Amino acid sequence: MPSPQPTRQPMGTAPPTLCCPPLLQSPITPSEARQLAIAFRALGEPMRLQILSLIAAQPRQEVCACELVETLGLSQPTVSHHLKVLYEAGLLQKERRGTWIYYHIVPAQLAALRHALN
Repeated sequence: MPSPQPTRQPMGTAPPTLCCPPLLQSPITPSEARQLAIAFRALGEPMRLQILSLIAAQPRQEVCACELVETLGLSQPTVSHHLKVLYEAGLLQKERRGTWIYYHIVPAQLAALRHALN
């Protein structure tokens, strides 16, 4: 059986329309995607969103870890775990002051998350 011959388009006619426009290239690199996924995964826990919101609401966008225990009604180890996850995701930075650890927001990381969602 002979193979079908390709059909030629008559001169002056438009090419057939594609079903969909071509995909644009991704605006983020694979490395950036991995970092964003870590941050979004950290924010997938409601308590971590609440912690981030509480810290962001403070005038200096920082809080002592000890203040969160009573405010959230959680045990100290649980609060520490959530803070550690947020810290490792790059959403918080920490600073030791005497025996206390203060956590504060990383504005650039939050801006990157906002940008990724736009």
